[in-house]
Amino acid sequence: MGLAQPKQAYIHEEEYVYSEEFSASRHEYIDGQVYAMAGASDKHNLIAGNVFSLLHASLPEECDVFIADMKIRLQLQRKTLFYYPDVMVSCAAMDRAKYYRSQPVVIVEVLSQATERQDRGEKFWNYQQIPSLQEYLLLSQDMQEATLFRRSTGWQPEVFRDGAFRLESVGLDVPLDALYRRVRF
Repeated sequence: MGLAQPKQAYIHEEEYVYSEEFSASRHEYIDGQVYAMAGASDKHNLIAGNVFSLLHASLPEECDVFIADMKIRLQLQRKTLFYYPDVMVSCAAMDRAKYYRSQPVVIVEVLSQATERQDRGEKFWNYQQIPSLQEYLLLSQDMQEATLFRRSTGWQPEVFRDGAFRLESVGLDVPLDALYRRVRF
């Protein structure tokens, strides 16, 4: 029988935010515990980059679009969490902290074998608790496939494999071909 891993010392939120500014790698924060993030594949980077490019070029100035290195802060009951979504859109004028956002309208995650369970499980559950969040988009990197969850439909999945879909929260039609540009399967 293996030995149990000792629990890390509790890290205060302010210490985490400060240390991430100078860290060579990214870490997510779950109620005082810090977890290192793995690197991403070429397909992951291409897809996330395509999403960012499309949203950044298409959305109005009042909406900020962030990729990979901007954290989202969640306050759930008495727990504080910080995640690094692949792409996030925040249009709230008061949501302007230097190192994170807390009022996104859209969150996008590119799925991988290492993250799919968390993206579809823990993160999805926690993201649903954000009052401002209207849409959660999961993109496969194994095939051209988008799964869109909307608050307005009770978070029921809509799966798209061709054509386009609409991000209602930001009023944008999104062609799947644009999200998967230069991605080879």
